[in-house]
Amino acid sequence: MWKRAVVGAVGALRRPFSSEGGGISPAVNSMLLRSLKEHYQEVAKMNMPPKVSPPSPFTIVKGALDSQGPVLKRSYGEEEVSVYVMRLSAPEEEDSAMDQLFIHVDVSKPSQKESLIFLCGLYEDALGIHSVSMRPKLQDSHYLLIPSQYSGPVFAELDDKMRDAFHNYIEERGVNESLFKFLQAWLYVKEHRNLMRWFKTMGLFIDGKKPATGA
Repeated sequence: MWKRAVVGAVGALRRPFSSEGGGISPAVNSMLLRSLKEHYQEVAKMNMPPKVSPPSPFTIVKGALDSQGPVLKRSYGEEEVSVYVMRLSAPEEEDSAMDQLFIHVDVSKPSQKESLIFLCGLYEDALGIHSVSMRPKLQDSHYLLIPSQYSGPVFAELDDKMRDAFHNYIEERGVNESLFKFLQAWLYVKEHRNLMRWFKTMGLFIDGKKPATGA
């Protein structure tokens, strides 16, 4: 759906054009504005998925739809567990575009300067850990913080017993396939919102208007 909407917008603008004369062409601006408006209206008509609540005791982070920060948080003893999400891939098949998610799980303790970070692939019926590392605590809404020190061995090369222990550790904190339905729906809404904002801000720029605050 998203790929078709974006490709459609790009394809509609691929017209031969000569820039001889160097002046601004009202016709080109008008064509682009018309195309942006049409695609904005098309995206606005897309149906949203049914509302899904996150599994308890996770709660949705306020303002998450408009940031690159965590989507979900929960407390586990003295720990704070934060979950970030993005697509794992962008498959060619539209129907499978949202059945794989990539999550970044941050487990922090108030007495520690670093957090334990899990990078995982999340599916409707499974969760797979790609890597585990220690990184400085996130102080703002950066999506992923690149480690400045050794980030640990390749997870797949650890022995079965240690891999199982890490899976038990993260699952004990509620990070498992039960998060999939909520995160899938949430990411759909976020991408829809971002796509609408993209068409709108592009149109305002071409039209020479300033976007409203929060647009």
